Amino acid sequence: MTALVQKLLDTFDRLTDSERLDLVLEILKRTVYLDFPPLSDEDLVLNAEELFLELDEQESLYE
Repeated sequence: MTALVQKLLDTFDRLTDSERLDLVLEILKRTVYLDFPPLSDEDLVLNAEELFLELDEQESLYE
């Protein structure tokens, strides 16, 4: 992840819920027609692993 992308994500985290929703909607509108290559099985597994690790971490904070 580049420093610019990390900065954008940090800014996103500081937005209100309403602002986040507005931003997500605009990003989705702009990316819906991009021609992305299909994800490989390896990419899917890595993304799923990251997601589950993040969910485990969040869950442990609530216990």
